[in-house]
Amino acid sequence: MLRNSNISDTARFEQARLSRDARFDGRFFIGVKTTGIYCRPVCPANSPKSENVTFYPTAAAAGEAGFRPCLRCRPECAPGTPAWEGTSTTVRRGLRLIADGALDDGDIERLADRLGVTSRHLRRLFTKHLGASPLAVAHTQRLHFAKRLIDQTTLPMADIAIASGFGSTRRFNDAFRNTYGRTPRELRKRRAVIEPSAGLTVQLPYRSPFAFENMLQFFAGRAIPGVEVVHEGRYLRSVTVDGSNSIIDLHDGGENILLTVHGAGTRSLLPIIQRVRGIFDLDASPGDVSRVLSRDRHLRPLLRKQPGIRVPGVWDGFELTVRAILGQQISVAAATTLSGRLAKRYGEPLNVAVPGIPDEKRPHTLFPRADKLLRARLGDLGIIRSRADTIRRVAKSVVEGQINFDPAQDIDDFCKSLVAIKGIGQWTAQYVAMRALKDPDAFPHSDLGLLRAFDAPNRERLKPAELKARAEAWRPWRAYAALLLWSSDANSGG
Repeated sequence: MLRNSNISDTARFEQARLSRDARFDGRFFIGVKTTGIYCRPVCPANSPKSENVTFYPTAAAAGEAGFRPCLRCRPECAPGTPAWEGTSTTVRRGLRLIADGALDDGDIERLADRLGVTSRHLRRLFTKHLGASPLAVAHTQRLHFAKRLIDQTTLPMADIAIASGFGSTRRFNDAFRNTYGRTPRELRKRRAVIEPSAGLTVQLPYRSPFAFENMLQFFAGRAIPGVEVVHEGRYLRSVTVDGSNSIIDLHDGGENILLTVHGAGTRSLLPIIQRVRGIFDLDASPGDVSRVLSRDRHLRPLLRKQPGIRVPGVWDGFELTVRAILGQQISVAAATTLSGRLAKRYGEPLNVAVPGIPDEKRPHTLFPRADKLLRARLGDLGIIRSRADTIRRVAKSVVEGQINFDPAQDIDDFCKSLVAIKGIGQWTAQYVAMRALKDPDAFPHSDLGLLRAFDAPNRERLKPAELKARAEAWRPWRAYAALLLWSSDANSGG
């Protein structure tokens, strides 16, 4: 049976296991008592008898129970599950911090302190909601990431050990021997031959369907000149991680998004991947979103057009906030132009080659840091004085630590802090929460594009309070509803 679940869940998971239902892939894992391995629901191996299986909510829970990962269905390749789904706020925030490497040093006391709870309480919450301790979750994350690098790249094992946060090759080797009964080199011999390529390419799984073209169109209309590029089905942008500058390059690989990183060291790879998953909302659950939103007669046809709707994220929350300020009461195209001017003047130049992309098409600028805009002169860029003042105020708040864009923080507290800055309203706060903090329920109900989406002949335009009331039925997926409504209006959505 499934730990911390009920009989109906167990029955559903048993049916999903027997039918190899891809909709449940990544939602639970199957411990097979007769073999000592754990599998995904879609595992191609012959299905074991019901009395010989145990269901676990996470791979970490199955691993902590003594099961090892299946080498056929490869649990490390399962699509992610939204960190907010079915867990407490503290666990959601903890998962995001762990994904960013907060437990690479094994210091659970420090993690608990950041979350404002005791380490004992944090362990209890993780066990209750995930069936595993925080350290087990972090260990499984490192192990799965390393296994994907072993299978998908030609990186040396020492580099993989560093990239996956093991700290040393010895710890890396020991972890694989203890888990798989094989060394990393022995596991690599099992894979298909991979030809070395320019840059470092990895596969990022997602749960189908995925409206990738719609995502590209959204980014294309808002791409900051010099910083972001959409070119022939690829999304490229300049990024920086711990002082290492690079270009990320993404395109649709069919069942995965293919990410190639140009110019970054292996130590930056895991944080880059975690952020990219957020940018493309790869851990979304389209089935859950559709079940709620399809009840609304206005959203139902929009869902049929975009069955794999995602909420586009961002690389940097400060960048998005500046962009949102620039976009207040002007068109998306005008805001994009102003953002490009600002980046050109105050951004840092970047010179990283990208095969297949002409130099004039590739990103060549890093968006300016907050400290660069503290005293920025923006008037001659076409930015009106009130917005220029707001940008400088936001920059000051970021530099002084009054505002940060850590997705693990409490959303309501963040919005209150942002709105306290003169020139920032609820629309901007909700928009930033939606895209930078990945809040699936953020909803800028006063947005003109959202209100305009309900326009009909001989009927008054919906009022913000009326839209907000209607949107109560869309919880907890109001951000996805906003994207659907914006999709019919190219001049909407910041």
